[in-house]
Amino acid sequence: MSDTRADGARRLPATGTPIALTDRHQRPLRDLRISVTDRCNFRCVYCMPKEVFGRDYAFLDRDELLSFEEITRIAAVAAAHGVHKIRLTGGEPLLRRGIEQLIAQLAALRTPEGEALDIALTTNGSALAVKAAALKAAGLRRVTVSVDSLDDELFQRMNDVRFPVSRVLDGIDAAHEAGLGPIRLNMVVKRGVNDGEVLDMARRFKGTPYTLRFIEYMDVGTTNGWSLDEVVPSAEIIRRIHDVFPLEPADAVVPGETAKRWRYVDGGGEIGVISSVTNAFCGTCTRARISTEGRLFTCLFASSGHDLRALLRGGAGDDELAAAMASIWGARDDRYSEVRASLTPELRAQRKRIEMSYIGG
Repeated sequence: MSDTRADGARRLPATGTPIALTDRHQRPLRDLRISVTDRCNFRCVYCMPKEVFGRDYAFLDRDELLSFEEITRIAAVAAAHGVHKIRLTGGEPLLRRGIEQLIAQLAALRTPEGEALDIALTTNGSALAVKAAALKAAGLRRVTVSVDSLDDELFQRMNDVRFPVSRVLDGIDAAHEAGLGPIRLNMVVKRGVNDGEVLDMARRFKGTPYTLRFIEYMDVGTTNGWSLDEVVPSAEIIRRIHDVFPLEPADAVVPGETAKRWRYVDGGGEIGVISSVTNAFCGTCTRARISTEGRLFTCLFASSGHDLRALLRGGAGDDELAAAMASIWGARDDRYSEVRASLTPELRAQRKRIEMSYIGG
């Protein structure tokens, strides 16, 4: 059981002597991404295409989802063994009713050293204008918003539900006004679809409080019809921007960052590129993922997960839960992005992969 300090922060459950967990490649477990819902109000073509996730698609029933208490318990045990950052994902996490309550519970946790966890959230921004202030008050620190185009017609075509980009931009500004930050904006770049927007996006957010990150289109799951020809390499993106707005490389802030940082030479801020396809960073990956119904995945490109919900609902103690997580992470050997290039298209197609909408990006 955990106890509560005088300042309201929860102590971690007793799980023996806290030890940092490492996998077969000596990568520590530092970051936990938790999907709180499998539902989303967008039908982005690279994530939840409408032809697959249509009206008849069977989403999880409410009792199949991890409760907020179950999520908090997993997070507490993980924090006792090295996790410092929790990122809430979906689907679209702001669709989960009462999400502020979960954030408050997670914000009350402390590491064995007494430090608060870094609580972040990734969203499509559709509800951010309404919820930003409440999220900040609950204890959310940072937010990442997906923005794939500034052209309203293209943006609506990509989200496939006719949602206007102006409302997402309003949500971003509301998050900034509420004190959430740093705010990161993610653009998934797909050749022939929105790669013509790269320079416009850079121009729009240069000199603002927001950090724009360009993400190579990835073969997550099997429903997005991924093709290598549709990938715009990060090096090409940097060249395009550098030709107009000179850039220089910037040092990483923390080890294991997914994005390579570049700053504008004139002091207009920075951008980032996430190069999972052309410059894999498996060797420094410290992230595990928890699906909506409590399965632990050790890679975004994993084929299967490990059922923690059965332990939680079967009466397992915190020591047993900690041992299970240690065993799963200790056996981790994932490095799909590093070996992708050695696989033929046929072998890539045969490999079963969990959908991004199931375990978050």
